[in-house]
Amino acid sequence: MIDVIVAGGGPTGLWLASELRLQGVRVVVVEKDAAPTEIVRSLGMHARSVEIMDQRGVLKRFLEHGKQHPLGGFFAGIAKPQPERLDTAHAYVLGIPQPVTERLLTAHAIELGVEIRRECEVVGFAQDDQGVDVDLADGTRLRARYLVGCDGGRSTVRKLLGVEFPGEPSRSDCLLGELTLTADPETITAVMTEVRKTQLFFGAGPLGDGVYRVVVPAADVAEDRTVPPTLDELKQQLVATAGTDFGARDPRWLSRFGDGTRLADQFRVGRVLLAGDAAHVHPPMGGQGLNLGIQDAFNLGWKLAAEINGWAPETLLDSYESERRPVAAAVLDNTRAQKVLMSPDPDSQAVRRLVAELMEFDEVSRYLTEKITALSVHYDFGEGHALLGKRLRDIALKHGRLYELMRRGRGLLLDQTGSLSVAGWSDRVDRIVDVSEELDAPAVLLRPDGHVAWAGADQRDLFAHLPRWFGPATETD
Repeated sequence: MIDVIVAGGGPTGLWLASELRLQGVRVVVVEKDAAPTEIVRSLGMHARSVEIMDQRGVLKRFLEHGKQHPLGGFFAGIAKPQPERLDTAHAYVLGIPQPVTERLLTAHAIELGVEIRRECEVVGFAQDDQGVDVDLADGTRLRARYLVGCDGGRSTVRKLLGVEFPGEPSRSDCLLGELTLTADPETITAVMTEVRKTQLFFGAGPLGDGVYRVVVPAADVAEDRTVPPTLDELKQQLVATAGTDFGARDPRWLSRFGDGTRLADQFRVGRVLLAGDAAHVHPPMGGQGLNLGIQDAFNLGWKLAAEINGWAPETLLDSYESERRPVAAAVLDNTRAQKVLMSPDPDSQAVRRLVAELMEFDEVSRYLTEKITALSVHYDFGEGHALLGKRLRDIALKHGRLYELMRRGRGLLLDQTGSLSVAGWSDRVDRIVDVSEELDAPAVLLRPDGHVAWAGADQRDLFAHLPRWFGPATETD
């Protein structure tokens, strides 16, 4: 029997599969498309996703293919300098097109031993107390202990599971594509600058050799978003919005996206779970979609692996939904707010001007930036140290740095006292004795996703907290 079938071979599914495989779980990714998409829906990774890549030791390969950009101006496109004192060692946006990201994530997954089957579409499943039977379009059936739907906003898994997906449908669409613009670059820049004074959903960014990434409001909302727009449709909308089609021709690809906002009622039903766009969709403001999915996978991976490997506490797997669904809801809210701030009507523009004034205060700018980049995500672990529930940024140690110690995806006790023990849990938790001028706690216990599960210096208190996240102690330790 397969341990986990992941439906969907996009960034969320690939990263989840990698996290599972890191813990020895047998995982198969089934993807209905024959080849990876060349459509560039995401342009980069925010700081928290960059941290995640660093925690697992693959960041270098992403940096080699990306470009680092300042973090200012990512809330509703309001241009402000990067705020000071961001709580991260990676205070930048990593510009990297989604097809490149998917290629690198695929390579990482394969290196870990993930099996990826393309042209395999899930068409049905049935679960029982021991597992899930998954039916594929070619008539074959696979059996796994768990099934995770990472198959996008129109998720087949979610629909078959019967989970409601309430929210607002798309009320306005945009057309998106990469194509050649034959107008001279000065004209394109001048027109775009003028149009964007009132229409922030329009843009034309040069990619080189006369090719541009173009986004323009659509004439209406598409009934079937899987059908790409035509070149003529895009040109008509360019003329309607900018007064010219810029000599558009030779599209590499064309697509459309809407501003629908939906959140699944449940992220788990028995042995079937949802992650990424299958669990939540929202407008693309702030570039949060791909990042939110990767962070879902990072939260879920170690918990599902713990369940399969037999040491998970009773409530651990359910904490995936209780932690990640509020995060998704908050992202939906901030994209709704950004959409209002980017609307051309006078009332919205008045609010935009007010928010822009408030962002002159560094505290406000930092607050909004850390919200967009997920640096402010703080899970509720109850009362305790100020660090409890927060992710711990990479910190310098006397003998290296923190994230270098997290490559294996295990729990970690960073002990500055040298007197604490994880006896009984050393098969799941590493103990590192080291010191850091950047850590204001005698010791911290980190979950495999880097969130602080405990902080202090009392051994009995530590032993009381270890079972909550890492299950019962083993007698043979």
